[in-house]
Amino acid sequence: MNDGYPVKQYSQPVKRYVQTMLLKDEPQLIAQYRLAHSREKAWAEILDGIRQVGILEMDIHILGNRLVMIVETPLDFDWDKAMKRLASLPRQQEWEAFVAQFQQCDANATSDQKWQMMERMFQLYE
Repeated sequence: MNDGYPVKQYSQPVKRYVQTMLLKDEPQLIAQYRLAHSREKAWAEILDGIRQVGILEMDIHILGNRLVMIVETPLDFDWDKAMKRLASLPRQQEWEAFVAQFQQCDANATSDQKWQMMERMFQLYE
């Protein structure tokens, strides 16, 4: 299938958040959503904003119309404060309105309102 995904190494321990969301189940919209998140089409201001609020890494995985987002942050990261700040950054509201056309969500929702935090229920115990 694939050769796996490289994992970044950090000089400090990190927290990991996992969230999920559904896209509209329309292949053409899903293809457009994928394109909007490609290296060539991703909005530089949005990528910069994600980094500005302290997020170290963000991955989005897709299966059909189900998205899973994995976010890595420093241990002292405050999710609520960061999401409030992210929502206020330049072009963030414009981005959220743009991607809402592909997502099963309220068209006026912030990123934090759209993505549902998942609960970790298993790990490879030692």
